[in-house]
Amino acid sequence: MRLSDRKKKIRIGTIVNYCLLALLAFVCLYPFLNVLAYSVSGYNAVLSGRVTFYPIDFTLDAYKEILKRATIWQAMKTTIEITLLGTALSLVLTTVAAYGLSIEDLPGRRIMSGLILFTMYFGGGMIPTFLVVKGVGLYDKLGALFIPQAVSVFNFIVMRTFFKELPDSLEDAARIDGASYMQVLLKIVLPLSVPILATIGLFYAVGYWNSYFEALIYIQDVNKYTLQLRLRSLLFGAELSYNADDIGANTVMTQSLKMATVAVSTIPILVVYPWLQKYFVKGVMIGSVKG
Repeated sequence: MRLSDRKKKIRIGTIVNYCLLALLAFVCLYPFLNVLAYSVSGYNAVLSGRVTFYPIDFTLDAYKEILKRATIWQAMKTTIEITLLGTALSLVLTTVAAYGLSIEDLPGRRIMSGLILFTMYFGGGMIPTFLVVKGVGLYDKLGALFIPQAVSVFNFIVMRTFFKELPDSLEDAARIDGASYMQVLLKIVLPLSVPILATIGLFYAVGYWNSYFEALIYIQDVNKYTLQLRLRSLLFGAELSYNADDIGANTVMTQSLKMATVAVSTIPILVVYPWLQKYFVKGVMIGSVKG
């Protein structure tokens, strides 16, 4: 085969790959684009079903109606608090556990690792967990939304694998100089672990932000509703009210409100991704090379 023919085939293969990736990206983005288009489209366009992935008769009335509601801002504040507190707690517990169990000469390391892995496959169930949460006084408190699920076994495994791959010579040198395990963790291991910390932190943050079922079970006070619970109330029409003389317009505005609420609850967490993207792939790949 001539070199020119080979290069031509390579170019064709590259074009096909880009086309397939572009199609896949569009399929993944279409639902979100459809939500955005509905939320900023006019009444008649939504009512006639002409909205696809681009807005028609652009308007921001739905967002104005949503953002002037105090309940949405309170739910946003609650969700941000849970996300920040939960992510911080989860990172601390996961980091300490993963580093401790990555030390080869730790007594009982295999037994403790086995017990942690056991919880990945077997759980107590919803009712026993509910009774435990209620028994320790976390029912109808925000702590119930992040304390019971503070450590993910999957994230623990990824972080422990990352710590195992760090050069032993660094820790040995620090230990010879008299550093304790905690000093080694804080001054040597953590500065080298920014990629995995950012990756695991992103996993935890997205999980807490999108958490819905725990809030539905453990939270009764409407003033403590998370953004996801508030979104559920809006989607089921429990909180939708809009003054309109025409019934058709009211129906369309209701649909626009739902889509605008979905967008409002999704956009903040999407903003975090670009800041952590440079660490994301590196952290996952480094933490998943070895078992």
